[in-house]
Amino acid sequence: MMYEEIIDCPKSGGDLCYKTQPSPNVTNYMSLSCGFWTNSLMKPGEEFYEQQISTLPELYIDLAWEDPKTGLVWIPNTINEPGKGMVFANGTNKSNWNWAAVKSIEIPEEERHNHPLPGRKDEFMKYKMDMDNMKHFSEREYIDALDTIGLFQDS
Repeated sequence: MMYEEIIDCPKSGGDLCYKTQPSPNVTNYMSLSCGFWTNSLMKPGEEFYEQQISTLPELYIDLAWEDPKTGLVWIPNTINEPGKGMVFANGTNKSNWNWAAVKSIEIPEEERHNHPLPGRKDEFMKYKMDMDNMKHFSEREYIDALDTIGLFQDS
């Protein structure tokens, strides 16, 4: 049985953190208050944690926060919705960063051949991220960044 509730975010103190339990052994946490996530496997020494950390950009590792009460490590979330846009942590280090929101724009049919889908023969991207019009948001404005790319609107 899946368990779900909204709790206060241990990292930011905000009141919009989703706690879900998709299986008896795993509990997921996703905070819309600050944009960070974790789960019950995100502890140093756990295989899942080590796999995640090994693939993260330096900024995400720098921003990682360990909850002193639970030992769970929280890291920034990245949203990538091809038809809407992308929200990601952007900056040089934990004292100089923000959320970046970029909308996706449709690639004209005649230019799609210049944007192949990796690992897919004769398939091409329909959208690309409009990096020229990036908007920035503070940590506690994560939900505003999601709204900027239209994540809460129907397509």
